[in-house]
Order: sequence, then structure tokens, then C-alpha cells
Amino acid sequence: MLSGRAALQGIRWLLLSAPARKVLKDQLRALLPAGTAVEPSLKEVRFKPGCKITAHYVALVTNRKSPQGQQIRPVAVTWGAKAYAKHQEEIVGLEKIQAEAATRGVAAPFLGLMADVPEWSMHIQVSPLDARFAQLARLWDPRYVRAMLADVYASADPVPARRPIRNYTITCIRYRINSRHVLRYDPVGPAKGEVVFAKPYLGESGAQAFRVARDVAEWLTERGDGVNCPRPLAYVAQDAVILYPQIFGTPLSEHLRCRSDGLARWLERIGEALQTLHCLPRAVAGPLEVRNFATEVQAIERASSHIPTLLPQLGAAVDALLDRARELHERLPQEPPTFTHRDFKSVHVWLAPDRLTVIDFDRARFADPASDVGAFLANLQWRYAACQLPGVVQAQERFLSGYARGAPKERLLRARLYEAIELVKCAVRRVQLFEDGCVPRMTGMLRRAEAVINDLRVTVGVPVRHQSLESG
Repeated sequence: MLSGRAALQGIRWLLLSAPARKVLKDQLRALLPAGTAVEPSLKEVRFKPGCKITAHYVALVTNRKSPQGQQIRPVAVTWGAKAYAKHQEEIVGLEKIQAEAATRGVAAPFLGLMADVPEWSMHIQVSPLDARFAQLARLWDPRYVRAMLADVYASADPVPARRPIRNYTITCIRYRINSRHVLRYDPVGPAKGEVVFAKPYLGESGAQAFRVARDVAEWLTERGDGVNCPRPLAYVAQDAVILYPQIFGTPLSEHLRCRSDGLARWLERIGEALQTLHCLPRAVAGPLEVRNFATEVQAIERASSHIPTLLPQLGAAVDALLDRARELHERLPQEPPTFTHRDFKSVHVWLAPDRLTVIDFDRARFADPASDVGAFLANLQWRYAACQLPGVVQAQERFLSGYARGAPKERLLRARLYEAIELVKCAVRRVQLFEDGCVPRMTGMLRRAEAVINDLRVTVGVPVRHQSLESG
């Protein structure tokens, strides 16, 4: 399976078959008190051929004799000889974090947070265990969180008028080992308090993310163009964590799914908001890495490394589409890089009656502004296809009508090219290998990418080649 010789069916057997699920459930039950039931639900999987398979689950833990009753806990499972060996090298660090979690009371109801199954080259980790994010255990501890937030509010200028919060309920919003985590802190008790979100980081990346988010928020507030981004409450250096206030409203993704009223006008405003972000001065953005088209394509190639192994025909189509995209990019006029969001999609745009808020500037870099435009166009295609909704072309046109005011026409041409490669990325990363119908969904996204490239070739006067994908 790890070599890929078992193809997609082998991966799906490992993730979905009754014997494989029994092994996982037995190992999780062994980490829990007697009589506790556990039911894992698969959420995401990543496959690196010849190396490892990593799956993230949400486990529903039930113990009727416990006052906690039911609890939901994220779980990460890794298969692979090399990955298993790496975990054995990290075992001392993991045991230390596990002991801290137990001491702080955040491991319960689990008696242990990790398990190894050597005959399956399998390693299991239960949140908040993560060797790279050693601070995660204390960020799950309500007592530590209460003290940390008390210090943050005490040092605020001006100090907010508020009663002390006695406790916080902590919810894991995202748990991805070795990658990223998001926690939510809800105040408990009669005292009025705000909900806070925590994002831990590695190394100095948190300090940079905090600076960018703070400076962008302040610049947008001074500009007053009707677009906002949340100003972080603080960066706690000793925990390498950024604390954010709660955002009010609803993400655009929900409005798209529900076809809410006024959607067309919102799409125009989102286009205007993105145009505003692209005007942010370099002096405000500060020192940031520069990304170009070549690096974006290389990232997609890395993300799609499993496709040729599991689905050779689709792998050949991905290679052909990216080659055609490179060739076409060389024919298009270029412009200097500007500040870009680099993850501009519907879940990161929040709408409220009186405001539009853009969140998550962690990936912000200097790059071609067309990359943000193309990413959003591709995200609209993805969302409309996922919900089987008509009208994606009209939605894209309304967004572009808001953005295009003042934008060079050449940028909009390059945006279509970025849309195509982002659709390829959607096919290879966002479609999950365990989902029923994953191959048709991947094929559909690649066909959409091919259609965008073909239309763009016609626009710029380049002959359209034969299709990479069969139309049957």
C-alpha cells in the first residue's frame, strides 16, 4: 500500500475496511478506561508514496459512568516504516508532553495519548499530543489559559473594564500534527467575557504572522474602505501563540451554499476588498518572502505526487496541464509583485450586515496579485460544484466586476491562468481519497482547469491543443 502498488483500492482498504477500523478502534479503546466506547470518524488523509499515510480523525468518546459523558477528540494516525521509525526517535519528547498533559488534566478521559502497532507500522496520537508543538498541552489547560489571558488583558492599553473570568471551555477547532492547530476559548460563568481563538506557531513564524495581521488591520481601519481584518489581541512569545478576538458574521461559503439574498452585491464588494488589499504599501507589509508562478506550480507538483502512483491517467493529465500552464505564462505580460493574501477563499471572507472581514493572513507574501484573483475564482468553481449549484459563471463575473475597476487587463488574464492551476490543486488536495466518487470529482476539477486554459489560449491567440482528459 505504501509503495502504491495496491493503487487507490489499497489505500481505501487501509482507511475504510472493517479489519483496519477494528485495529484502530481496539488501540483507541486500550488507551481509555474500561467500558468506554469510541467511534472514530475520518476527516482528512495525506499520502506520500513510499513514505507514509497520515489520516486525521475525530473520535467520539462515550462513557456513561463519567460526568463528562461524551467528548470529541481529534486523533492522528500515521502508517509507514520510515514514519514509524521517526516517531520512535521522538518518543522521549512525546512521553514528556504526554506526562504534562496528564498532570494538567487535559489528557482525560484518555489514560495515554499514543499507541504503536509495529506489525502495521502504525503510530497513533491523540490531541493535544504533537512533538513539534510542545506548547499545545498547556494551551489546552483552562487554568493556564485563564492566567495567560488575564496577563494579556492586564497589559492592554487601555485596560478593559471587565470582571475576571473564572474558567474557560476549550474547544479544538483544528488539529493537524506537525502542521497547524486552532483552539477556541469560551468564558464560563456569569462574568462577561469575549471568545478568544488561539493559533500556535513554530519558531519565529508566529511573530511575523502577528505583525502582518496587526499592521494590515490598522492600515485597513485608517483607510476606511469598508473592509476589515481582525486585529490580534496579542502574541504570547513564550508560547508562540497568537490570540484573536471572535469574528461576528457568517463565512461566504455558507452564503454560497444557502444562496442567500444579496449575494451578487456581496461578491462585488469582495472584489473591491481584494483590490484594496493589493494596494497595501510595501512599507506596511514589511519584509516578506517573494513568491512567483514557478514556485506555485512546484508546490502543486509536490501536492500531487501521489496521483501518478494511484491514478496514472489522472497523473499524466496533471503533468500536461501544468506544462501547458507554464508555457502559457511565458506568453503573458507580467507586473511587479504586490502584497497578496495567498489563501483568499470563501471560508476566509466573513459577512455581517455592516461589515466585510477578511481573515487568516498567515500565508501573506509578495506575489502576483493575479494569484489571489485566480484562487478566488477557482474556489467559487469548487464551492458551486460541491453544492451542485448553477450560476458559477455569473458569480465569477460579479466578483470580477468589483475587482476589475482600476485593475490592469493583463492581470485579469493571468488570473485565469492562476485559476486553472488552483483548480488542479483542488483536484489533488481537496478531494479526499476515502470519499465515494473521488475519481469523478478529481476528473471534473481537472476538466474545469483544462477548459479555463483552453479559453485563455483562444483569448491570447495561441492554438488549442488536444484535450488531456477524455470527455467520456
